[in-house]
Amino acid sequence: MEEVSHSKMDYYSSHISKLIEEFSRLPGIGPKSAGRLAFHVLQMSEEQVASLTSAITEAKKNVRYCRSCYTLTDEELCPICKSSKRDHKTIMVVERPKDLAAYEKTGQYNGVYHVLHGAISPMLGIGPNDIKLKELIERLKGDVEEVIIATNSSLEGETTAVYISKLIKPAGIKVTRIASGVPVGGDLEYVDTVTLLKALEGRVDL
Repeated sequence: MEEVSHSKMDYYSSHISKLIEEFSRLPGIGPKSAGRLAFHVLQMSEEQVASLTSAITEAKKNVRYCRSCYTLTDEELCPICKSSKRDHKTIMVVERPKDLAAYEKTGQYNGVYHVLHGAISPMLGIGPNDIKLKELIERLKGDVEEVIIATNSSLEGETTAVYISKLIKPAGIKVTRIASGVPVGGDLEYVDTVTLLKALEGRVDL
């Protein structure tokens, strides 16, 4: 007798299956987590669901790139770039907004940032023009004394760091790289605060 395979559609309604399917599209969310999220949403009050959907819709509608550093913000300039208390002559280059957030949590960095939104990866077909590199070079026409390259310590991050260094050095601007306290292949997002601080304090010239 032929065995009948059962899909989620067999025991969930189409609305529940669709909800699980949408959650499973999110990065880092497997089928089990997607199911838990779906059923959590179904147990929420209508007001809570309305608040959640409104937050998603409003964020998607209003969030944009900061005109200066290209992090995500809902204003023309992000709070860091707008602050007169920050050292605008020191720019830390990171791959993604979450890396910026990781360093901000240390509370010890007083410069500004530049978010590349990726890293150079020939294998993935990502070149210098596919990330916010020309925007960084444009910023360096202003009064900048040091560029701290804080891309991840992956092959792509290191490739990007070397490329940026070669671009910037002729301009006479000091270029440094965060120290190797950050594990090889490690995302800054997951590195503890003390390690991030040591990496920043122990940065080396490139």
